[in-house]
Amino acid sequence: MANKSALIIGISGQDGAYLARLLLGKGYIVIGTSRDALVATFANLKRLGIRDQVKVESMSLNDFRSVLQTLKKYCPDEVYNLAGQSSVGLSFEQPVETFESVSVAALNLLEAIRFLGLKTRLYNAGSSECFGNTNGEPASETSPLHPRSPYAVAKAAAFWQVANYREAYNMYACSGILFNHESPLRPGRFVTQKIVQTACRIYRGSGEKLNLGNTSIQRDWGWAPEFVEAMWLMLQQNDPQDYVVASGKTFSLQDLVNETFSLLNLNPDRYVKHTPELLRPTEISTSVADTRKAESNLGWKAKYVMRDVIRMMVEAELNPAAPI
Repeated sequence: MANKSALIIGISGQDGAYLARLLLGKGYIVIGTSRDALVATFANLKRLGIRDQVKVESMSLNDFRSVLQTLKKYCPDEVYNLAGQSSVGLSFEQPVETFESVSVAALNLLEAIRFLGLKTRLYNAGSSECFGNTNGEPASETSPLHPRSPYAVAKAAAFWQVANYREAYNMYACSGILFNHESPLRPGRFVTQKIVQTACRIYRGSGEKLNLGNTSIQRDWGWAPEFVEAMWLMLQQNDPQDYVVASGKTFSLQDLVNETFSLLNLNPDRYVKHTPELLRPTEISTSVADTRKAESNLGWKAKYVMRDVIRMMVEAELNPAAPI
């Protein structure tokens, strides 16, 4: 693998940074893209101490010519498409931008690889949001898709585009259907990081309230640094296939809140405020994953579940200088 190259689209995000670290450790040449690499801070790469080891390139996934030029320049062995609008809540406010940045972008990437005749292996970031409500039944790779947000609709469209190009053009392209995965690199707009950061500020004496919407929803929260290993493993198989990636354990958001405040010896009832304005037009009540295919085919199984994830995020928030 010493001579392999990987192009990570969306390298400045949580998954992109952790994936870059993983691939560098395996001897890859890593190229990362951003819409404007000249002004991007790449703060996550700096926090992981790997910024100087990564080549960066400006590329717009919505611009076919830009995608074509970048792929032609580097002809990477592997491409990881992690870019696009990533917030379910924000997608209700920006549905057009969400669809273009996820679905149209994936199509541009697939078509550019096909047009250039590259043997590049493509990983596409799918999402468990595509399943919608499964009535508590574990979702697997064969479960029907019923997206319930503009974000999920865009991800579902990208998922089927990948499947279509794989079947129609014999391309090595697959989607990782990832359930929620968190880390200290998560932006504060995500509910897990919002809870952790707010609770830690309260712990330090801020006295503020934590505003949340529906805390009865249930999700599978995993640890992002180990999820990126599953992404890499998908591209090392003989045949391209889609995989569900999750911890395999489901908890309510209230469980997550209680765990966070408990770690800080705080009573959440004193600080949590339920805010109707934060409720979404449509919501998935329970999200459960069937991880047997990844365990069987990839030999991958999550080591950490929600309580471990929250503990590590709280520790990182209280001690920013610690390794993450």
